[in-house]
Amino acid sequence: MARMESHLLTTERQTQIRTLLAEEGRVLAAPLAKRFNVSEDTVRRDLRDLAQAGLCRRVYGGAVPVAPSDGSLSERRHLAPARKAALARAIAAEIAPGSLLFIDAGSTNLAVAEALAVDAGLTVVTNAPLIACALLERGGIETILIGGRIDAGTGACFGPKALADAERFRPDVLILGACGIDVGEGVTGNVFEECELKAALASRSRRIFVAATNDKIGTAAPYAVIATEKISLLFVEADCDPAAMEAMAARGVSLVRAAPDDARRQKPAGGKD
Repeated sequence: MARMESHLLTTERQTQIRTLLAEEGRVLAAPLAKRFNVSEDTVRRDLRDLAQAGLCRRVYGGAVPVAPSDGSLSERRHLAPARKAALARAIAAEIAPGSLLFIDAGSTNLAVAEALAVDAGLTVVTNAPLIACALLERGGIETILIGGRIDAGTGACFGPKALADAERFRPDVLILGACGIDVGEGVTGNVFEECELKAALASRSRRIFVAATNDKIGTAAPYAVIATEKISLLFVEADCDPAAMEAMAARGVSLVRAAPDDARRQKPAGGKD
């Protein structure tokens, strides 16, 4: 009987943890232990169990929601196209004429490629065949596709060949795709080899732009790409949670809030440019 009661209490506690995670976006082990009157070791076991079930992502001191995964690039491009187009227009407005860009794979980044000015003398390097094709169809933009194995899920080329190709470039702007982005965890991704390429490119880029749809903010994926402070500009949706924006701004990240008909820049004191 005692064993069954313990199981029920554990299940109920983990259900409440999931509810708190959904409401607050992050949970910490110490406050949870106090709330449930259990040890921190017990809470850490709860979080480990939830993480193993794919219901949260463990981070230092607690947990955050799991970064979304919505299928292949071809499938994701059809999800929330108006929101992604608004983010893309905001990014395109920040690109200086004559820039060398690297556009990482991603459905929002595909929208960025479709929003770039064709008469600005841009050179775009990408590891995503769909993005390269979109640029070729528009014309007016010099396009370079780096090689390697094409991953069907991400729509990206990565691996040793892509890493070697990427070493040739020093982008003015890296438009970095993110599976998850969190104040504490930074930009994260789901595929190790792809994150390796992302991190290598970030280390050689003058500025790093990241666009985040609302469902990615406050989430984390298994592999680290860059720390929050490395983001030059973070582009968020018009209805992004103000608390999430304040947390990013507090870390010195410059923010651009996108809207369907305009883009308004919001920059914290001492923020990056």
